Amino acid sequence: MEFSGGVGVVLEGVRASVTALDALEREDASLAAGASVGAGVDVLQRRYELCLEGLEVMARLEAQLAAVKSRRAARAVELQQAMTPPDASDTDRTYAQMSVVEEIAGVLTISSAAAGAFVDQSRRICSLPPVMNALAAGVMSWQHARIVADETEGLDAVGAAGLVAHFFDPATPDPARGAAPGELVPSRFRAKVRGWRERHHPESIQKRHAKGVADRRMEYIPDKDGMAWISLYLPGDTACAIWNRTTATARGLQGPDEPRTLSQLRPDIAASLLLGAGQAAGEGSTGTAPGTQGVTGIGKVPAPRADVLVTVPVFSLLGLTDEPAVLDGFGPIPASMARKLVAGGAESFYRVLVDPQDGAPLEIGRKNYRLTETIKRWIRMRDGKCTFPGCSNRTPDNETDHLQAWEHGGTTGTSNLAQLCPKHHRLKHHSQWTPDPATSKDPPGWTSPTGRHYNPEQQDAEPTHWPPGSLPPWLQREAAGKCQCLEASLENLPQGEPDDDRYVDINDLSPDDPLWAELLAAPLVPSG
Repeated sequence: MEFSGGVGVVLEGVRASVTALDALEREDASLAAGASVGAGVDVLQRRYELCLEGLEVMARLEAQLAAVKSRRAARAVELQQAMTPPDASDTDRTYAQMSVVEEIAGVLTISSAAAGAFVDQSRRICSLPPVMNALAAGVMSWQHARIVADETEGLDAVGAAGLVAHFFDPATPDPARGAAPGELVPSRFRAKVRGWRERHHPESIQKRHAKGVADRRMEYIPDKDGMAWISLYLPGDTACAIWNRTTATARGLQGPDEPRTLSQLRPDIAASLLLGAGQAAGEGSTGTAPGTQGVTGIGKVPAPRADVLVTVPVFSLLGLTDEPAVLDGFGPIPASMARKLVAGGAESFYRVLVDPQDGAPLEIGRKNYRLTETIKRWIRMRDGKCTFPGCSNRTPDNETDHLQAWEHGGTTGTSNLAQLCPKHHRLKHHSQWTPDPATSKDPPGWTSPTGRHYNPEQQDAEPTHWPPGSLPPWLQREAAGKCQCLEASLENLPQGEPDDDRYVDINDLSPDDPLWAELLAAPLVPSG
C-alpha cells in the first residue's frame, strides 16, 4: 500500500519542513546576534515563539520521517516474500521472514522483539491508508499511528475500517467529535479509540471480560535504589475502587502536619492496608527505609467520600441489551458488571439522565455561586477528566472551576463550569491560559499564552441501543424528542398515551428541587 501521491510527495513534505526549520533557526540566530528589529518588538518574546514554532515543525518532520521509515520496513518484508520461491515450505518462509526482521533489527540497532513489533505495526499502518496519510502529512505522530495498529488488532477488515473511518474520515456517519487524533496526547487518543472499539467489537465486551478475568494476577518487579514495583491486574471496577479509596484516604490524611504528597501517600496507604499499619510503619522484620513513613490508624482517618459514577443505559441495566456501561475514571465496562454494582446497592452509584438521541448528559442549571453535588457530578460526567490540554487526571478530587470568575460576571451553570485537577486549577489562576466557554454537552477548549488554541476532547457519546419491539409507540415518540425521566422498570409502563403531568421536563426543574437529591441517591435495582 502506497501513500496518497506516492513516497515522492512525502519527501517533498520532508524537504519543506527542513526548509521551514532552517528559516526559523536563521531568524533566531540573527536575533541572538543583535540584529535590528522593528519598534515594539520584544526580542526575547519573539525568540521564545521561534522555539515553539521550531518544535512544531520538528514534530511534523518526525512524523513524516516515521511514515517513510515504516513504509520502508513494510516494503522490505514484501520484497523478501517476493524473493522466496513459490514452492518454498512453510518452514523456509518462516525463516525468511525471521531473517528480514533480524536485518531490520541490526540496521536500526534495536532488539529482535522490538524489530518484530515495528514490522507488524508498520505493515498494519500501511494497510490503513487514512492512517498512513495522516502520518505522512505530519498531522499526527508515530505514537498515534501505533495506537491505531494496536487497537485494530483482533478486528476483522470491516471493523478496522469502521474504526479508522470514525476517527479519520469527517464524511463518515457519526464521526469522532472534538479534537482531531493528532491534537490529543497519545494516552487520551488511546482512551477514545479503545472506548469506540469496546462498543463496536464483534465479540461482546462480556465475553472478552470473562477471558480477562481468568488472566488476573499480581506482579512484582525489583527496581533500582532499593525500590520495587507491585502491580495488580484486576477487573476494572475493583481496580477503580482501590484507586479511589486510597486517593480519598490520602486526602483525609493531608494537612499542615503531613509532609507527604498525594503521590507518596497512596502507596503508603496501600502498603498499610495490605500488611497492617504496624509493618508498614516499620515494625516488621525488614524495617523502614530512611525518609519513608508508615500510615497508622487508617480506619480512623476521616477520608472524604469517593463517589464513582456509573452511567448505564436503562435497557442494558434491565438485561434487555448488552450495551456497555461507562465507569467514571475507567471507561467502558460490561453490562453485567454495572448491574452487579447497582443490584449490590453500591453507595457511589447515581442514576444518570441522558439524551437518548446521542447519549450525552443533559443540562442542569444553577443561579448562585455555591455548587450542589448534583452539578459537580454532572460536570464530571460531561468532562470525564481534567479539561486542560493533554491532562489525563481523572481522580474524584478534581475541582469544578468557574471558567469566567464569579466576581467577573460568570454564572454557575454547566456552560461556565469545567473540571480541573489541582495543578491546572492553580495554573489557570496564575497565568494567561484561557478557557473557552463550555456547552451543556461539551467541555471547553483552551488558548495558550502565545495564542495557540487547543480544541477540547469530546466524548464519543452514542444513541442508546433500543431493544426491537420492546417499547410502546408513545415511548418511542418521546425518545425521539426531548429526554424525559424514565421509570426504572419497563414492565410496569402503561400501554396507552400517558398524561403529560406524569413527567417532568428537567429544563423546568430547579436544581434546588429536592427531587434531584431523591432521584440521584436512590439505588436503581432491576425488577424481577
